[in-house]
Amino acid sequence: MPDPELVTQALARNLKRLRNDRGHTLDALAARSGVSRGMIVQIEQGRTNPSVGTVVRLADALGVSIARLLDYDEVSTVRIVSGDEAVQLWAGAKGGSGVLLNGIEAPGPLELWEWVIMPGEAHGSDPHPAGTVEIARVDEGELTLTLDGRDHLVRAGSTASYEAGWAHGYRNEGDVPVRLTLVVSVPLPAR
Repeated sequence: MPDPELVTQALARNLKRLRNDRGHTLDALAARSGVSRGMIVQIEQGRTNPSVGTVVRLADALGVSIARLLDYDEVSTVRIVSGDEAVQLWAGAKGGSGVLLNGIEAPGPLELWEWVIMPGEAHGSDPHPAGTVEIARVDEGELTLTLDGRDHLVRAGSTASYEAGWAHGYRNEGDVPVRLTLVVSVPLPAR
C-alpha cells in the first residue's frame, strides 16, 4: 500500500487541478458533487482524509475515475500499478476490503476493483451518475448484490452486470469470504 500521506497529497493536487481544468469554482463543484465547499477546501489543502463516498461524489462530479483523483504518478503513458501501490478505499469491520487496482478514462472513468467481503460484512453505495454500469465477477463465495432494494444472489464463477445509477450494495451472508473483481464504467458528465 502506498504511504497514506502520498495519497492525501495526490488527491489534493489532482482535485484542484481537475477542478480548475474544468473551470469549476469551489461553489460550483460543491453544488455538482454534494460535498461542502469547506470539505473541498480541506481536501485541496491536504488537511483531511475524506470518506470513500466523498471521493466517489467528487470523481463523479468531475467525470473522472477515483483512480485518476488518487493517481500519484501521472508521467507514464503505460500506467502499471503494483499490488503494494493499490489503494484500499473500504475496510470492513471483520477484515473485508475494497481495493482500487487501477483505472483509466475511456472516455469516461473506468475502474478495476478487488473486493473481499468477510462473512457478515456489507458495503452500501449511493447511486452513481445515470449511465454508470458495473460488472461484478465472483471468484469465491456467494455475493448478495442489492440493486434498487432487490437482492440478487451471485455465486462463485458467475458474473453480474447492472446499471449502478441506483442505490446498490454488496453483502456476504455466507460462512466463507466473498472475493470478487468489480469493473465500474462511469459516463462523462453532460457539459
